[in-house]
Amino acid sequence: QEHLAESGGGSVQSGGSLRLSCAASGYTFRSYCTGWFRQAPGKEREGVAVIASDGSTSYANSVKDRFTISKDNAKATLYLQMDSLKPEDTAMYYCAAVPGLRLRPYGLGPGRYNYWGQGTLVTVSS
Repeated sequence: QEHLAESGGGSVQSGGSLRLSCAASGYTFRSYCTGWFRQAPGKEREGVAVIASDGSTSYANSVKDRFTISKDNAKATLYLQMDSLKPEDTAMYYCAAVPGLRLRPYGLGPGRYNYWGQGTLVTVSS
């Protein structure tokens, strides 16, 4: 059974950095498209960054050049390095996965991902 567990959230001041981790188990990590999504209070869940089995990536425009997604297949762990954080980055961050080797047709659409973690809260103060 697929299981995802996020960690690394916390509170940070504007301009600071955080690194989120997502430990995966119960499936062949390297054969899944995985990504990070977030949901702020009163807003819909949105895609932040995704990475395919071949290492290709896609980022939301709002985080491009500030966030970096990566993964370690040997550790079955997904990462999100977040730099130059802004108050508008405040949200619950979730990792998710779907069976598939390439970004298409999954991309940044939350509805296309089957398996989800419980989330980790990121709060950025001004």
